[in-house]
Amino acid sequence: MKKYSKKILILSVIFACLMQINVCAKMQEKTYDYVVKAGDTLWKIAVKNQTGVSELVAINPKISNANMIMVGQTIKIPDIRSTQSQENEVAKLVNVERSKVGLPPLKLNWELSRVARVKSQDMSDKNYFSHNSPTFGSTFSLIGKYGIVYSAAGENIAYGYTTPSAVMNGWMNSPGHRANILGKQYNQIGVGMVKNSKGQLYWTQVFIKQ
Repeated sequence: MKKYSKKILILSVIFACLMQINVCAKMQEKTYDYVVKAGDTLWKIAVKNQTGVSELVAINPKISNANMIMVGQTIKIPDIRSTQSQENEVAKLVNVERSKVGLPPLKLNWELSRVARVKSQDMSDKNYFSHNSPTFGSTFSLIGKYGIVYSAAGENIAYGYTTPSAVMNGWMNSPGHRANILGKQYNQIGVGMVKNSKGQLYWTQVFIKQ
């Protein structure tokens, strides 16, 4: 079977209930420093920086108790700033396509983007391209694991595309991916992009109805 530099897959799944599964996904290693201020909790810091408490604890081994952080303490934060603009552009382009056919825009949900980013990172780290992860199984299990309630969900993945417009063109030219992007049942989206050590980009879109 020939190996292609650009690939896309699709999976649309309707769930009536949530799935729960334990997962330990490696997050992006690039970080920046945040100084704890009065009134901060680890949860508030996580939400402010659109990440999770588990990610903060994982990259800050000196935090022995997540409920006890000190004012003035320096905490490392996963740095998604370099990729977030491209992720947001993909979400914007999705809504452009939806507007063309009279569909309402999808709300960009940063918690869903967190899930999408974990999926892209896992594909990069484990060197695979599939909706089924050897680490945590279905991406939909992560949605439930991270406490996001939904009644329908779908996923698009891709790699080898270098820009938001390129990956969107690839998805829109595939009937299955297009069906997800234009899904009437969805009202929220998350997008995650990760670059591997060779500079290749992995993309994930997660759609839900909430």
